[in-house]
Amino acid sequence: MSRPADRLAHLPAYPFAIINQRVRQLTQQGIDVISLDVGSPDMPPPEFVIEALSRAAHQPNKHGYSGYKGAPEFRRAVADYYQRRFGVALDPEKEVLPLLGSKEGIVNLCLAYLDRGDLALVPEVSYPAYSMGAYMAGAEVYWVPVDEQFLPILDAIPTDVLKRAKLLWVNYPNNPTGATVDLEFYQRAAAFCAKYDILLASDNPYFEVTYDGYIAGSALQVTDFKPFTIEFISMSKSHNMAGWRLGAAVGSAEAITNLLQIKSNIDSGHFLAIYEAGAAALNETPQSWIDARNAVYQRRRDLILSRMNRIGLTAAPPKGSLYVWAKTHAGTGQDYVEGALNNAHVSFAPGSMYGPGGTDYVRISVGVPDDQLAVALDRLEKWQRN
Repeated sequence: MSRPADRLAHLPAYPFAIINQRVRQLTQQGIDVISLDVGSPDMPPPEFVIEALSRAAHQPNKHGYSGYKGAPEFRRAVADYYQRRFGVALDPEKEVLPLLGSKEGIVNLCLAYLDRGDLALVPEVSYPAYSMGAYMAGAEVYWVPVDEQFLPILDAIPTDVLKRAKLLWVNYPNNPTGATVDLEFYQRAAAFCAKYDILLASDNPYFEVTYDGYIAGSALQVTDFKPFTIEFISMSKSHNMAGWRLGAAVGSAEAITNLLQIKSNIDSGHFLAIYEAGAAALNETPQSWIDARNAVYQRRRDLILSRMNRIGLTAAPPKGSLYVWAKTHAGTGQDYVEGALNNAHVSFAPGSMYGPGGTDYVRISVGVPDDQLAVALDRLEKWQRN
C-alpha cells in the first residue's frame, strides 16, 4: 500500500467527525444522545424553494453539467441580493462565484493563495476551516489574539508575520462566539489589509441570523477596498439549506478569478435545479419568514441562557449566529464536553476545536427542536446537581 501524503501528518481529523463517531458509539449501545454540537438548522427552507427545486428537477434539460461558474441566474440573484441587502453593486460575471457550500470555497481560497512559507492570519477563536485550509496548502497559521469582544487585535501582529501573511480571516456574526461588529470594524480591517497587501477574507454566512434588532453588515460595504476583499455567503444558515450545499464567493474580481482556477480543476459546478431553487430563495424569501425563523432561534437562545448557572456555564447573550458560546465554571471545555456526553448524554462542541483561545469554552447550537432542547437542559442540570 502506498504511503499517504505528508500533509495528513499535519492535518488532524475534522473535529466534528470525531464527535460524531463518539455519538454513534453511544447510540449503538442504545443510549439516546441529544446533539447540541453541529450548527445545522432543524427547520426546512421556505416551501416555495422546495417547489422550485422539484419543478426544475422534472425538466429534462436540467441534468447536465451546469458550467464551472454555475448558473447565470443564480449569479444574478446573488448580485441583486447584495444590492438590496447591503447596497453593494456586484458584477455577476466577474465578482460572483457559486460554491458547493462556503466551506469548500474557504479551503479552496487557501489553495489559491497560500504556499509553503506563507501565513494565514486566523483569529485565535474561529471556524476550523480557516486553519485547516492553510495546513492543507502547506502554509502556516498565525493565531491572532482577540479582545473581550472576540475581535482580532490587529496591532498585536508582529511586522515579520505581516511580511509573510497572505490572508486575514474575519467572521461576523461569529462562529463560534456569536460576536458582532459594525462597519467601522470592516473599515479598519480593510485598510489594514490594503496597507500590508493582504487579502481580507470575510466569512459571512450568519448575516441573516440575528437577534435583538441587530442588523449585520458586509465587509464589501466599505468603499474603495473591494480589490482587497472577498466575502463568502452560504444558503445553509440564511435559508435553512445546509444539506443543499449552496453558497457563493463575492467581491474582488482578481480573487474570484484565482478561486475559480482552483475550483474548475476540482469540481464541475452544482445541480442546475439547486441553482434555480437558490435563486428563488434569494429573490423571493420575504423578511417575515426570516424574522419568524430568527424568533424561534432567539427563544431557544433565551432558554439556554436562563439555565446557564444551573448547568455549570456562563455566557453573554449573542446578537447573531446559531450558537451560545459558554465558559465553564470549572475545568476545561473538553472536560465539560466529556462529562456532559458520558453523564447527561448531551453532545457539545469543545471550544478548543475553534483555536487556542477557546480552551475554557463550549459551543451550544440552537438548531435543535424545542422539546429536545428542554430535555437536554434538564439532563444537564440533573448531572450538575449530582
